[in-house]
Amino acid sequence: MKRRTFLISGAAFGLARPSFADANAVIQVFKSPTCGCCSAWVEHVRQAGFTVEAQDVNQDALYAFKDRLLITPELAGCHTAIIGDFFVEGHVPASDIDRLLAERPMARGLTVPGMPMSSPGMGGPGAGDTFDTLLVGWDGSTTVYSSHS
Repeated sequence: MKRRTFLISGAAFGLARPSFADANAVIQVFKSPTCGCCSAWVEHVRQAGFTVEAQDVNQDALYAFKDRLLITPELAGCHTAIIGDFFVEGHVPASDIDRLLAERPMARGLTVPGMPMSSPGMGGPGAGDTFDTLLVGWDGSTTVYSSHS
């Protein structure tokens, strides 16, 4: 997808995205075409029962999308997803996305910053490190949403 097309479709996205009240909401994933762990995370959320539309984009377009969502470098992962009114950044476990949609907190989304080895799409549980899923508030503040080991 050309950058201009991606950015134009991103502008339309703000008007077209479904409400989180839509039980059939689709996870839209924007990722690098060469990132194997992104593809593995997509498979993880599909296996958890989510419908996923994955789009391969170049790095400039991906960074521009993260900027548009106000995802700071400290909160960034290797791919960005949208479901309903929330973003899901990085290797967030599907169970945390389920909880997010059930609870509907007043927040912008969830993130697992970086690429923890034990996160879905990386090595998986038992791969050695613990990680936290963070809830990102409207003001950009974060709180631990769940901890994983």
